[in-house]
Amino acid sequence: GGLVRAKNMLSVLTQVMAIFCLISILWAVYGYSLAFGDGGSMNWAIGDLSKMFLAGITGDSTAATFTDGVVIPELTFVAFQLTFAAITVALIVGGLAERVKFSALMVFAALWFTFSYLPIAHMVWATGGYLFEAGDLDFAGGTVVHINAGIAALVGAIVLGKRIGFGRDAMPPHNLAMTMIGASLLWVGWFGFNAGSNLEATGGAALAFMNTILATAAAGLSWMFAEWMMRGKPSMLGLASGVVAGLVAITPAAGLVGTMGGIVLGAVAGVVCLWGVTGLKKMLGYDDSLDVFGIHGIGGIIGAIGTGIFVSPALGGVGVDGYTMGGQVVTQATGVIITIVWSGVVSFVAFKLIDMTMGLRVTEEQEREGLDTASHGERAYNA
Repeated sequence: GGLVRAKNMLSVLTQVMAIFCLISILWAVYGYSLAFGDGGSMNWAIGDLSKMFLAGITGDSTAATFTDGVVIPELTFVAFQLTFAAITVALIVGGLAERVKFSALMVFAALWFTFSYLPIAHMVWATGGYLFEAGDLDFAGGTVVHINAGIAALVGAIVLGKRIGFGRDAMPPHNLAMTMIGASLLWVGWFGFNAGSNLEATGGAALAFMNTILATAAAGLSWMFAEWMMRGKPSMLGLASGVVAGLVAITPAAGLVGTMGGIVLGAVAGVVCLWGVTGLKKMLGYDDSLDVFGIHGIGGIIGAIGTGIFVSPALGGVGVDGYTMGGQVVTQATGVIITIVWSGVVSFVAFKLIDMTMGLRVTEEQEREGLDTASHGERAYNA
């Protein structure tokens, strides 16, 4: 919210909260079943509806962990994965901020969740999923969450078009203090995101926890120093953006790479994501309002490919059966490419269908007025 202009503050908060509510319900109705069920002949891509409406899941139901014989309550796993699904869809809002119709966004959220998030989650994390069986490593969502959402935000920003005055008028964030608070809360919350993905309170969770500190710190510093060299001053926004880039990059690698590998991954992500939100964005000319692609998309790609390198035992990683660096990097790259193409196609089709039927974008008058009052009839600040 702090990154948008004051007249759009409530619209972004409302969009994120509404999407989280919507996806939570859809996850219970059919999402969990399709993401983690056995899809039979289609199990390479999607599950089934055997657990639709959470059928058969009680307080006594259990879900497997990564250790034979160790289980957790299935409802715990359902709830944990629900948060991943909901926040992934909500991430896309950042690419569309300040100009998207609320009704269109809600329809898109349901479509994209169903046809992009669920298949990618199944392919990467479910037994029998294509990328899972291929050996693709994604500890906590580099492809499933960040590349998936980053590509959708990029496609949406392009289809929706630039904000009025983009590149001509100043559009400064209205409250950078709020941005720093948000980035700090993200860092704390990400410990659950990454360490929790180990599913057990073991050394693997501790490794993921530590990497989430170190990679994030390295990315914050590398972004800050690179920006300092480029512009003569280090900015708070740059530091906060670097922190988020580090969180994104370590997500697929958190419990798989050694601590020094995590630092390197973070440092690389900070610099490359800075280029993504400055050089690449300017070169391609799109208006990704809150740089979802530049940070989450590019950071996710760095993390996914880097996992294939730094999982190597020779570099301090935990290693995997039959590991060769070249082979694993190819597997990781395959996962990245499939996610980019799948999410890109689903996003483009969904955005175009919505644009042709109900319209994606608010009117010019509404955009100039601000979506807080135009879409929701209220203001964030009435003083």
